[in-house]
Amino acid sequence: MKTKPRTICSLPWLPRVNELPAARLFLVLAIVGVLLPSGCKNGNASSSGKVRIAYIGLSCEAPIFVAYEYGFFKEEGLDVELVKTDWDSMKDGLGLGRFDATHTLVAYVLKPIEQGLDVKLTGGIHKGCLRVQAGVKSGIKSVEDLRGKRIATSNMGSPPFIFTNRVLAAHGMDPATDVKWVVFPADAQMLALDNGQIDAVCDSELIGTLMLNSGKVRTLVEEAKDPPYNDEYCCVVSLSGKFAARDPAAAAKVTRALLKGAAWVHVNPTAAIKMSVEKQYMGSTVEFNSAAISKLSYDPAVDRCRAGLDEQAKDLKRAGLLNASTDPAELVKRAWLPLDGVTDAWIRSLKIEKVAGGGPMDANAAFATLIAHKSSCCDRCCGG
Repeated sequence: MKTKPRTICSLPWLPRVNELPAARLFLVLAIVGVLLPSGCKNGNASSSGKVRIAYIGLSCEAPIFVAYEYGFFKEEGLDVELVKTDWDSMKDGLGLGRFDATHTLVAYVLKPIEQGLDVKLTGGIHKGCLRVQAGVKSGIKSVEDLRGKRIATSNMGSPPFIFTNRVLAAHGMDPATDVKWVVFPADAQMLALDNGQIDAVCDSELIGTLMLNSGKVRTLVEEAKDPPYNDEYCCVVSLSGKFAARDPAAAAKVTRALLKGAAWVHVNPTAAIKMSVEKQYMGSTVEFNSAAISKLSYDPAVDRCRAGLDEQAKDLKRAGLLNASTDPAELVKRAWLPLDGVTDAWIRSLKIEKVAGGGPMDANAAFATLIAHKSSCCDRCCGG
């Protein structure tokens, strides 16, 4: 019998600021977040014998729902409970052992792991959902042209913000001083571009493609296509360190189930989205969520994911987002957890059934439908 997903208490987002100060204090606080208040009562994650999997309700979380609904967790002998939560509560809940596992963004957890968050990364789920885009009226045609310009982000410390910091640093700029950061809600950024309030945006799918199709922006860097970012994993399996230390066999089972879910989504993206919408794991429509994941590459992997973490950590250090004393290689070594039976050879051995009508939806048709209905830009994938 299916366990009804539960919702735990949420935390308010960190205070938003209009500009990034010269000092990096606010930037670090925004990335690290805050701990759950003691009033949030959820005992130890597996005290009931269940493995607790956190989710937010994002389009890109389809592998979690597939693994649950199509029995991949059960195949591994796991009794799983899905728990709906929010960004901060998920991150801190993993670190505190309130949740056992999820999949989430590398950019969201690597800095907190440096600061002591007890989370382990064990496998790659999908690639590429982040972009840096400039307004067509701005005259900006390259990353170098961003120097001195105003870049909008929906939240300081969001994955698109962190990605853009990496890009700027790779092009010889100091992200804290060489650009001006301006906080705008994602659904107000196109208007802000039109009004000349900002020059560029950092965003995620589905927002990036909607903006591009609207003719308001040109893409400067796209994680899914542009080297060296196109080979790295955006979302990875993330486990509570306490859970992994207590039961490494169960940690491997959870990881395999989620990686198999990602492989299933790769073959049957439309079927995965239809099921997730029907079961009310996701809001909005099948077309909206299908469009949101149409640009993502669900390509589960172990070794390639591990290798990509090294480059991401180096970039974070270069951008000033890691402490000066941090060794990126040591950070990744601490974050990554190899598990028995979780290998690329095992992934290649998977036989995924192709569901009739479950393949990719025509992305252009899906986006046309969204634009025709004047759908607003919103953070369905990576929290904008």
